[in-house]
Amino acid sequence: MTTPLQTPEPAAVDAWRLSKTYRTGFWLNQKARSLQELSLSVSAGETFGLLGPNGAGKTTLLKILLGVIRPTTGGGTLLGKPIGDRATKQRLGYLPENAYFYDYLTAWEFLTFVGGLFQLPQPALKKRIEALLELVGLDLKTAKKKQLRQYSKGMLQRVGMAQALINDPEVVFLDEPMSGLDPLGRYQVREIILALKEQGKTIFFNSHILADVEQICDRIAILARGELLCVGSLEELLGRSDVYHVTVSGASQEQLQPWLEGVWVEDGLWHGQLRGAPEAFLAQLPHWNARLANLTQARASLEDYFIQQLRERGITSSQ
Repeated sequence: MTTPLQTPEPAAVDAWRLSKTYRTGFWLNQKARSLQELSLSVSAGETFGLLGPNGAGKTTLLKILLGVIRPTTGGGTLLGKPIGDRATKQRLGYLPENAYFYDYLTAWEFLTFVGGLFQLPQPALKKRIEALLELVGLDLKTAKKKQLRQYSKGMLQRVGMAQALINDPEVVFLDEPMSGLDPLGRYQVREIILALKEQGKTIFFNSHILADVEQICDRIAILARGELLCVGSLEELLGRSDVYHVTVSGASQEQLQPWLEGVWVEDGLWHGQLRGAPEAFLAQLPHWNARLANLTQARASLEDYFIQQLRERGITSSQ
């Protein structure tokens, strides 16, 4: 008896040789290229971060993938269907960078309106809105009474996240979701994205806030001047060094100094950098009656790698 071959699951996002050229100038007789022969693939359930300076072409790529604008050349698929497929759009969520809301609606009224666009039945829509308000951290009573024009930037961003999820999408596109937010707002949006990740959603988002990307993404890509510079996981791109950050309890400074550099203590725990393989150091701990609290292999920062990629191509400022 032969086992039937399994058909591989299509990528959630697949793009090949995408280019976009705009006509500019008073007579529209000049051309400006926003994307250049861009190809990438994002697997189902993956959290993918697209990095780049302002004017890199990140928003243009998102709009092409969503079918808002057409590429000059190239093509792609979303959830196995061609870009722009109407039925597939029902399975997508999107938060633009500068979302426009009807200011005189409450959050509840606005989300009810968006749910109506997806033809969600009222009983199910009511429950869905309540669940989303809880997910994004908005008070139900406030959502029903307070008009959106009275909301802060962070609160509006959370309403935007809720509308992007109203149809329980399989793929969520977020364009600079943390732009303009204070540290608390960024933390709240980051927690929402992590919650979506735990649900198995495919998340594709643009950002230039590298610290957030480093904490969230499975893979990243760097885009500059419309050209894709690199794609991969953080470990693939940044690599690993031979430096280990070590935290130890129960040892003395005299015992640790021959092994660690930059030894310092905080809350009764010793910290330092261990060079080389850690096996010999770990074997020494029982002789000191010491305990290893943490061992982390260091790597280059994403910010350093990002700047290096731009400088290697002569890019020294935002466009």
